[in-house]
Amino acid sequence: MDYLLTDEQKMLRDMVSKFAKEEIGPVATKMQAEETFPESIVQQLGELGVMGIAYPEEYGGAGMDFVSYMLAVEAISRYCASTGVIVSAHSSLVVDPIFRFGTEAQKKKYLPDLCSGKKIGCHALTEPGAGSDVGSLKTTAKLVGDKWVLNGTKHFITNGANAEIAVIFALTEPEQKTRGISAFIVEKGTPGFKIGKLEDKLGIRASTTAELIFEDCAIPKDNLLGELNKGFKIAMITLDGGRLGIASQALGIAKASIEDSIVYSKERQQFGQPIANFQAIQWMLAEMETEYEAAWLLTYRGSLMKDKGMKYSKEAAMAKLKASETASFCANKAIQIHGGYGYIKEFDVERYLRDAKITEIYEGTNEIMRLVISAGMLK
Repeated sequence: MDYLLTDEQKMLRDMVSKFAKEEIGPVATKMQAEETFPESIVQQLGELGVMGIAYPEEYGGAGMDFVSYMLAVEAISRYCASTGVIVSAHSSLVVDPIFRFGTEAQKKKYLPDLCSGKKIGCHALTEPGAGSDVGSLKTTAKLVGDKWVLNGTKHFITNGANAEIAVIFALTEPEQKTRGISAFIVEKGTPGFKIGKLEDKLGIRASTTAELIFEDCAIPKDNLLGELNKGFKIAMITLDGGRLGIASQALGIAKASIEDSIVYSKERQQFGQPIANFQAIQWMLAEMETEYEAAWLLTYRGSLMKDKGMKYSKEAAMAKLKASETASFCANKAIQIHGGYGYIKEFDVERYLRDAKITEIYEGTNEIMRLVISAGMLK
């Protein structure tokens, strides 16, 4: 599908693919097994401009577009889905809302370090009792003098243990539910802000998923992000872009599943010939590739619409829905093609299946994606 890409986009994709293959691929399995956050790799990605691809150079970004970002996240996730989601959560869910809704002072203060990868960001919306139901948030923010005082607990926060900058959502008018949510920027080290437990996950184990705890955490009044009580809107707009990031991560997992299956099926001999000669294997590969390309085109469309400033909520949900289910489908087929070897950790395909499942859950479950899509159809 290179015909859809500009020369600059292809060069960026190839550069990131080369880096991911040479620097991330060889250590991905070890990082996952040991649950090691790839700090040095993230720093190198920052030096390559990947942590701020789609943001202006004046704020430390690479000055490229969102399609380029999509290509980069896919290329990284092809070798390590953990690193892919680190980049996606940082860029889509932290850099983007600060760039879109922040004051000029906030942009100048936070974006250069975030876009360069010197500091990592996390996005804290989810709580133990508020996942899909954002209106059930319990974390509060009260204005006391010239400080906002935060109290509450956030749950399942990607990059939470490693982030220096957090975008937090809290109730400023609790009785208003979603109409009383505001967004804030909170820096690591602020008194009253601490990291709780780290989750022991099925997949993406080199990416930290943490609990964030706020106990009388006082932040400057100027750390309100966007307008007061407009946090729900900020969260929903931000999640549209985040869903394209997760779709891109899922594409990388699907691509890895396909490429590994092609190599294995050509090498594995049964009944005196490579199993790639058998129609059953050929049909599985054909289905995997067809699903992947359909998902890729949906994700490309959503990314292009974002670049053009168009409304793309429905398209982002469609991309995330299709790509995530394609990742699980392709990873499952890859294990089937590998047979018994696919079920052991000597081969990477078992990791692809474990990593794929979460793409159907975070950034909005696929059940919520279906609601978003149907709402866009019926309005």
